[in-house]
Amino acid sequence: MTKKAVVWIREDLRVENNPAISYASKNHEAVSALYIYNNKYFDKKREAQKWWLSKSLEFFKDSLKKFNISLEIVSGDEIDIFSKIKKNDDITIYWSKVYEPDVIAKGKKIRDIFIKNGINYKYFKGNILIEFQDVIKDDGTPFKVFTPFWKNAEQKYLNKVPSKIFKIKKLDKEFSHFKKTISPKEILPKKNWFKKFEKYWKPSESEAKKYLQELIKNRITDYGNTRDIPGVNGTSKLSPFLKFGQIHVETIWSKCDEVANKSKGYRKYVNELGWREFSHSLINNFPEMLKGNLRKNFDSFPWVENEKFLKKWKKGMTGYPIVDAGMRELYETGWMHNRVRMVVASFLVKHLRIHWMEGEKHFKNHLIDYNEASNVAQWQWVAGCGADAAPYFRIFNPILQGLKFDKDGIYTKKWVPELQNMPIKFLHKPWELESKYQEQIKIIIGKDYPEPIVVHEEARAAALKAFQSIKKKNNFY
Repeated sequence: MTKKAVVWIREDLRVENNPAISYASKNHEAVSALYIYNNKYFDKKREAQKWWLSKSLEFFKDSLKKFNISLEIVSGDEIDIFSKIKKNDDITIYWSKVYEPDVIAKGKKIRDIFIKNGINYKYFKGNILIEFQDVIKDDGTPFKVFTPFWKNAEQKYLNKVPSKIFKIKKLDKEFSHFKKTISPKEILPKKNWFKKFEKYWKPSESEAKKYLQELIKNRITDYGNTRDIPGVNGTSKLSPFLKFGQIHVETIWSKCDEVANKSKGYRKYVNELGWREFSHSLINNFPEMLKGNLRKNFDSFPWVENEKFLKKWKKGMTGYPIVDAGMRELYETGWMHNRVRMVVASFLVKHLRIHWMEGEKHFKNHLIDYNEASNVAQWQWVAGCGADAAPYFRIFNPILQGLKFDKDGIYTKKWVPELQNMPIKFLHKPWELESKYQEQIKIIIGKDYPEPIVVHEEARAAALKAFQSIKKKNNFY
């Protein structure tokens, strides 16, 4: 056993229930935590997450200091950095797994480098309940439908030996291995648009625990109903903390399990954890879906290229208030309510017939909770070309969605303030208000707020016609 250890940190920015750091602290005299910032994963691709990452690393660094463990942030490529570690450095490397095909492939190359250079290493299960390769059908093939997948996965998790509690041992003194490091602030986006995020989020492990406590104490009972109402605080908002590993999914599970009244709300929330597991299983068993349609019969779908409409969608200027509210919430906070995510996604791929990959790319760059597995799987679910997908002909009516889930207009008026004086009856279809009344409330549609860029009925008919054109060639649904 070497005297020193380096724990490679990726999506596990926490001290509680962190098996890699816990194991290293108990088996070595000195431990350093290493975060490798590879800008090719972030620049112009995941700008919003740069802010979350930068702030998270600051909080994490302070947390580790209490255990005399230093956090070293090194900029560069993982393979280049690890190739420079030699056997006589007397170091063992630890890490927790990340469940993305490209990351796994790179991890195998790094492991081969360690073997070649005689470096001791050990890795641990990542931030997931069940390893995806352990959840398969009786014939050995992976699941493509959520319900049987989650029934199988949940039972396996319940039957397995409970994980032990991983605690970090305080070491005698700090240790640093890398000479050239950067500060968390050097990761921040160049543009200051992210500054407003600070009004809404505190990216720390302690904050994640508060959100979890709030979920268990005040929200989970009614979660089955309130999660669909964007005007109330009904969701957990734990997703960005989960993405960066400021809380482990097993911690969330165990806290949920303590709930005495396992009502519909409890079941709905636990199923959300299941969808996260399912998404990771999908992209690893079917990695081709990261670059295209899982259902190949969708490859001939007549998508439309319309840069003008795409820009209006991104800016929240489509003329459909619930859609615009969601897109503006995203830009302002780095997050969007889950029900509204489905509405804006459906609008892009069905009303505008713009390829789902354009939406996936935009979400990737603007969501602080961006997760490769969930993002790709959910976009394909809405588009109808993924696993267990909603049928393409299920087209959300943005007017009815607004009326049903934001009937009081709390959410829409918050994010589309120009409609503040619009009567509730016309809030989700403001173009129907007579012009004389528009003048009275000083909201002129087409001037103060845009007219709809497409007519719902016409867009729906065009989408169904486009679907019929490929349905004739393929056996759908």
